[in-house]
Amino acid sequence: MSRLLIVEDETVLRTDLVDYMCLNGFEAVGVGTAADMHVELAGAEPPDVIILDISLPDGNGFELAKDIRAGLNCGIIMLTAHGDPESRVQGFDSGADIYLVKHTSLREISAAVQSLLRRLAPETEEAAPLPQWHLDATAWKLLAPDGKVIRLTATENTFVSTLIEHSGETCTRDELSQILSPRQTQFDNRHLDAVVSRLRRKIIGNTSVEQPIKSVYGVGYSFGAPAKINHKQPA
Repeated sequence: MSRLLIVEDETVLRTDLVDYMCLNGFEAVGVGTAADMHVELAGAEPPDVIILDISLPDGNGFELAKDIRAGLNCGIIMLTAHGDPESRVQGFDSGADIYLVKHTSLREISAAVQSLLRRLAPETEEAAPLPQWHLDATAWKLLAPDGKVIRLTATENTFVSTLIEHSGETCTRDELSQILSPRQTQFDNRHLDAVVSRLRRKIIGNTSVEQPIKSVYGVGYSFGAPAKINHKQPA
């Protein structure tokens, strides 16, 4: 039975989530503070998925997500009232796998948990192929699995191409900065973070497909979905 930890300071919502998840076959535990979350995480059995609020009385969910990602191999779903693009991008930067707003129904939240658990489960030979992204490196276009097109700048095109070429690996911040540096003087971590944030906003604004640019906390970035690059030159 999959174990869920629900970190939510609104008592009614926390109780509803715990009850609903238990009715749907999960082992769910709810806490209302960051301190209580740390107590639960110190237990012998870590959760498979953590549903995490951003605004807690004794902690910031973005910072908590970074700590969780650094120390645990579990899924993170952010459930918050902050639905603006900047907060969504910050949530993914912090390590969230899925970002939901609080008007999402309990049924949708349960479906998101089940979807995340399937992705976290070990792959089998019979697993269906995942939707694929395509990068047109010549035209500077990123094609999402749903057919939507994200137009890229030269720097974004190089960044995405580098991640896809190193599929299954994490590109370190230093490596990426060195690759992108010819396009901007004194390219550093601050510039790299700005490139990633702008690119994530473009993806979020143009497609509903899950964000493929993944942060590996303290290391760098990876492309977390199947992808191909088309380097074909125009005739």
